[in-house]
Amino acid sequence: MSTRPTYTISGHGLTATFIGLGAVLHDLRLDGHAPPLVLGLADTAHYPEHSNYMGATAGRYANRIGGARFVLDGTEYQLDPNFLGRHHLHGGSAGIGKREWEVTEHGVDRIAFAIDLADGEMGYPGAMRVEAVYACAPDATLRVDYRATAEAPTLCNLAHHSYWCLDDGPTVADHVLTVAADRYTPVDEDLIPTGVAPVEGTGFDFRQGRALAQPGLLDHNLCLSDGRTALRDVAWLRSARSGLTMTLATTEPGLQVYDGGKLNTQVPGLEGRTYRAHAGVALEPQFWPDSPNRPDFPDAVLRPGETYHQTTTYRFAKG
Repeated sequence: MSTRPTYTISGHGLTATFIGLGAVLHDLRLDGHAPPLVLGLADTAHYPEHSNYMGATAGRYANRIGGARFVLDGTEYQLDPNFLGRHHLHGGSAGIGKREWEVTEHGVDRIAFAIDLADGEMGYPGAMRVEAVYACAPDATLRVDYRATAEAPTLCNLAHHSYWCLDDGPTVADHVLTVAADRYTPVDEDLIPTGVAPVEGTGFDFRQGRALAQPGLLDHNLCLSDGRTALRDVAWLRSARSGLTMTLATTEPGLQVYDGGKLNTQVPGLEGRTYRAHAGVALEPQFWPDSPNRPDFPDAVLRPGETYHQTTTYRFAKG
C-alpha cells in the first residue's frame, strides 16, 4: 500500500487538496481558521478501504435505488446490489467515487478531473464521460462543476460527498443547520423513499435552523424544488464554537443530509484526528433518491445530445 499523489489549488483565502481516486477533496483550509473544514484521511493510501466516501464524487447515480433496478424506455436494468445486498448505493461497489480519475487540468486555483465509463458498468446502459472541475472562487468559495454526456439513454445523478466540520471539536454537536426545504422524502427501514411529506412538525424541519446534535439517525433527502434550477443559496451550516458559517448554493432539486451517525474510522484522520459518530455532516446536492422508480420525483435521465451540468458552491465567512 502506497500513499497516493495529491494535487493542490489555492486562491481567495482557500487551499484545497485532492487525490485522483474518486476525484476526492482530501483537505480544505480557510486562511485564519486553523482546523480543516472537511474530514479526510491522514494517509491517502487508506481511502479505498476507510473513507466512507469522504470528499468523493458519488455516481453515476448518487444515493439509493430501491431493489437495485429501474426501467428506462421499456427496458429493465439490474444494478449492482451493493447496499444491504438488495439495493443500489452511490453507483455501486465500483461507482465513480471508488474509481481513479484522470487529471485533465491543474492550475493555480482550478483543477479538472475526468472519467470514462463503459456501457454496462454496474448495470447501467450507455457509455458515459464525466468531468469534475473544482475552483477557488471569490469570497472564499469552493466551486464544484460536474458535466456528463452519454452515448445512450441512462441515469446521471452526481453528488459531492464531503463531510463538513467547521470547528476543532470531535463532533458537529456545536453546529446549527438551516435548509430552505419545506418537504422531505420519508424512508422505510432500508432507507428507500416511500413518498414526499411536509417537514412541518417533524424533525426534518430545518427552515429556522436546528442543532445537529439530535437523537436518531439523520440520513434523509430534503426537497429543495421539483426540478433543477438556477444556482441559488439553499443551506447554511454554522459552528457556534468557531463562528464560521458555510453557505451552500446548488442547481440541484434535493439535498441529502447525513449527520455521520455511523462514522467509525479505524485509521487516523487529518492532523491525526479520530473520526467517530457525528464527526462531520455530509450535505449532498443531488436528485431525489430512487427517482428512477418514482415518476413523481425529478427526472434523472440523461440522453444522447444532452449535457448534464451541476454547479454547487460552498462559501465561508466568519462572524
